[in-house]
Amino acid sequence: MSIFACALVLAGVYAPPAVSQTAEVKEKPPMYTYVSNWVLPRARWADLEKGSAATNKVMEQAMAGGTLVGYGRDETLVHTADGATQDAWWSSMSMAGLMNVLDEIYKSGNATTSVLGAATKHWDGIYVSRYYNWHPGAKRGAFTHIASYKLKADAPDDAVDVMSKNFIVPLMEKLLADGTLLEYEIDEETIHTEAPGTFWLDFICVNADGLDKVNAALGATFKANAFAGPALFSMVDFSAHRDELMRTNAAYK
Repeated sequence: MSIFACALVLAGVYAPPAVSQTAEVKEKPPMYTYVSNWVLPRARWADLEKGSAATNKVMEQAMAGGTLVGYGRDETLVHTADGATQDAWWSSMSMAGLMNVLDEIYKSGNATTSVLGAATKHWDGIYVSRYYNWHPGAKRGAFTHIASYKLKADAPDDAVDVMSKNFIVPLMEKLLADGTLLEYEIDEETIHTEAPGTFWLDFICVNADGLDKVNAALGATFKANAFAGPALFSMVDFSAHRDELMRTNAAYK
């Protein structure tokens, strides 16, 4: 089990002293994110980067006009047999915002380029987050870590809220404040293409050193709470836990 998985277990209904809250954590208005995943032959990776300028222009205009709050592209660094090699994503405070940008991408012809036509697999996802934060601005060459977790069938209905408020958000806010993170969010599917009960913690480290800083912060929290109740293991099926690591170019409003 990864150190984050262990720390999450300790978090369920317990606010650890290492990240004690200075203010009550409350859920925010829903933020929606559209993610378009691609599996491309290695020989076409550079072509995708060269061809991204037109799509970026659509994103830039949408963010300047207030439709989007963020957008970016990821390149997978730890490849799996069935996973994506690249993705593009954009975030809005409404589903309409996501769909309007998708329409603009289709109108521009950027969704049917020869590079994307060479993809061997493609799939999309739409997610909603009520716990998130970011630093405004653009960053190239950042590192995104995504951890997915599956709740057990008998987990409390508010399990994600409890873990978010009492552990994940306070820790992520601390790392955001000290400049380790560019952004974080806790996602659930809003258009269910997978079975309900999965949630994701996404965080973007400004540089590679941030990955070690996050692990160190998680380790310190775990060590400080070694006697937290073992019953918390009943909330999450950690056999379904998976991680992703990607290099990211992102911009936030």
